[in-house]
Amino acid sequence: MSERVDGGPRVTHADVVVVGAGPAGSATAAHLADAGLDVVVLEKSSFPRDKICGDALTPRAVRELDHLGVDTDPALGWHRNRGLRLVGGGHRMEIDWPGGGGFPAHGLTKTRVGLDETLARHAESRGARLVEQVAATEPIVASDGWIAGVRATGTDERGRKVGPDAEYRAPLVVACDGVSSRIAVAHGAQKRDDRPMGVAVRTYHSSPRHDDDYIESWLELRESGGEAMPGYGWLFPLGDGTVNVGLGILDTSPQFGEVNYRTVLDQWLEAMGHEWGIDASTQLVPVRSAALPMAFNRTPHFRDGLLLVGDSAGMVSPFNGEGIDYALEAARIAAEVIDTHRRLPRDRWRAGLQEYPQIVRDRFGGHFTLGRAFAQLIGRPEVMDLGIKYGMGVDVLMRFAVRLLGNIHREGADADAMDHVIAALTRAVPATTND
Repeated sequence: MSERVDGGPRVTHADVVVVGAGPAGSATAAHLADAGLDVVVLEKSSFPRDKICGDALTPRAVRELDHLGVDTDPALGWHRNRGLRLVGGGHRMEIDWPGGGGFPAHGLTKTRVGLDETLARHAESRGARLVEQVAATEPIVASDGWIAGVRATGTDERGRKVGPDAEYRAPLVVACDGVSSRIAVAHGAQKRDDRPMGVAVRTYHSSPRHDDDYIESWLELRESGGEAMPGYGWLFPLGDGTVNVGLGILDTSPQFGEVNYRTVLDQWLEAMGHEWGIDASTQLVPVRSAALPMAFNRTPHFRDGLLLVGDSAGMVSPFNGEGIDYALEAARIAAEVIDTHRRLPRDRWRAGLQEYPQIVRDRFGGHFTLGRAFAQLIGRPEVMDLGIKYGMGVDVLMRFAVRLLGNIHREGADADAMDHVIAALTRAVPATTND
């Protein structure tokens, strides 16, 4: 419902306002709409639009697409892969996704141009109201401190504010507006400096191996033959004639901020590009970069009517820079908590929403805590060098690492010894990463 009062900005009412229509926002909106809530989703851009990303979805993310009911038929532009190929220290191995325990035995790739629009249109098909080219500018806060919606304004194709101004009113707002999250910051959620950050650098190339059965990661990145960096280079086949090519680096290294990552990318491609039939002539778009907010680097994840999901909450794994799976899973958790308590009296409903940060912490906190320790460890060049030199030659160790880093250990009857060890590790560490 929309109305204009006393010549002021147009006011739209809903049960929930979701800010941002990336994977986190669209998934939250789809789950809420499925539950019968009236949901408005505000997207400052218009579709199709891009985001810097590796475009790869591990089985954990694919499982969430299944929960959403998204059709991932290859005929619709999804490319399936069997697992991960690791290269480094003179070693090369292919590790299949294990499958079982609720996880599919395949991963997917799809450009973010395609993925984000697919998820946004899916949310619309479930009944969510998607409003494109409208940017949320600030929260509306009631006299008791509880959020009452957001103020917003129209934008043009370049993202510039052009109006008209409007208000979107709801007793609950979900911030899914990315690493900078204007709404979260304005409502008092602060970035934490004790969490690792990363940078991703990415482009696209045409390649004869565009339909390869494995996504590929190179674990040995150096600038001009210098020390090994804490990160990896990737080549993710998209099945459409192209591959996503990029690298991700953690800020735990002394080299962070002092090297030219585009130079590192160029040097790496010059050394290995022949394997994929790529060089400067096959590059399709300029190199672009983006920050990766990791390990719950903005908290609290819920306060006074504002929930944070995805990059706005720093839900990116320090192990591998993956964030889409955690965004999708947290979206499902948020929707379940909201739906569970929405018919209760106001005070009990508000109190019940506090379950969201607790569940998210219990689900991801141990993994992210381990990831923080891992990030600090590989930030030491001598440790990174030793790991590449000796660890890459041990097949069972690398298979264990793929499950740990991807957080795809299985439970129940399908669990094996590796799965039990990973589960024990994540339970043993303190999951205090979103306090």
